[in-house]
Amino acid sequence: MNISRRTALLGIATSFSIGRTTLALASAPTDRRMVVVILRGALDGMAAVVPYGDPGLVGLRGEIVPPAPGQPDGLLDLGGFYGLHPALAGVHDMYQANQVLVVHAVAGSYRVRSHFEAQDYLESGADHRMTSGWLNRAVAALPPTGTQRPEGDALAVGVSVPLLLRGPARVSNWAPHGFSQPAPDLYAAIAALNQDDAILGPAIEEGLRARGFSTSVMAGEDEPKDKNAFATLARSAGEMLAAPGGPRIAALEIGGWDTHTGQANRLTRPLKQLDAGLVALKTALGPAWAQTAVLVMTEFGRTARVNGTKGTDHGTGTVAFVVGGVVAGGRVRATWPGLGPDQLFENRDLAPTTDLRAVAKGMLAAHLGLDGGALGRVFPGSDGVGPMAGLIQV
Repeated sequence: MNISRRTALLGIATSFSIGRTTLALASAPTDRRMVVVILRGALDGMAAVVPYGDPGLVGLRGEIVPPAPGQPDGLLDLGGFYGLHPALAGVHDMYQANQVLVVHAVAGSYRVRSHFEAQDYLESGADHRMTSGWLNRAVAALPPTGTQRPEGDALAVGVSVPLLLRGPARVSNWAPHGFSQPAPDLYAAIAALNQDDAILGPAIEEGLRARGFSTSVMAGEDEPKDKNAFATLARSAGEMLAAPGGPRIAALEIGGWDTHTGQANRLTRPLKQLDAGLVALKTALGPAWAQTAVLVMTEFGRTARVNGTKGTDHGTGTVAFVVGGVVAGGRVRATWPGLGPDQLFENRDLAPTTDLRAVAKGMLAAHLGLDGGALGRVFPGSDGVGPMAGLIQV
């Protein structure tokens, strides 16, 4: 395909507006805060929370398994069987403070490996396509405040509203100028497009080097020196959620989790961004952190076996994080399925043993007070999935 410079510049302008991170906020008649973070691209749960105590792990993954706890750049231990990726140091600190609960071998109700379908199901809260999202329906299920904000019930920060917050609760949009940056590989494409131009080629390369975008950064191997857009948005979300008259519900998303190749290097950067964002959210919330619960989720996991390019492909079971000052944390909750040849799902994936809807239902019930009828409307067709108990402090 021949791409003109004008077409390329139009694409660049769009990507500067969209980036890989977004934030949406909603008002709610409660002083409790709830945040949902979507990891778009399918996080490898066994790389973020490594089951190093399973004897089958090394045979499946070999060199992409981080060093053991206590070794240089080793895993951050979670009690003798699981270990956090070393890039999640801030999450580990919160875990040790009993503010992080890990749910492993979790998946949605669907069994598809298409990002687009799975993300739709993840956000709709059903195993079929819907035009509304489960978090919006949860907001709508809360008792009315008796007053209306002039801009509507929800405010989406970004150029679009994620499906998760679309629905009966009205949503308005606001996009701060330059709130995020394009992915490093887009810079690489721009440089490649102009490399044969005697004037633009050297100028673009020099400009990228001045901004800290080396060849390895643009290939996804190192972290660029520019600002962490996700941490910036998370900090902004925390400040707005902390305000006495501010919103109480937020949804954030961060991309970069589709690690088909070179996973060991490529995964470190988005994990560091996630870690910095959660720490920034906690810091910005201040005392309101004690009234906050955060659900971190992704559309599906990745294959148990490493592929030929030292990455992992689309899978099933993964991990979810429940984070916050109200969380009954410091634990990993899992019915671990094992990694033996007869224990993998379809002989390729971590077998899911927990329905992600049970986790979300447990948070909505214990933290926001939704009853069984409301939960049934939030997650249609989920009557057989009960809310997970013990996620929130009582």
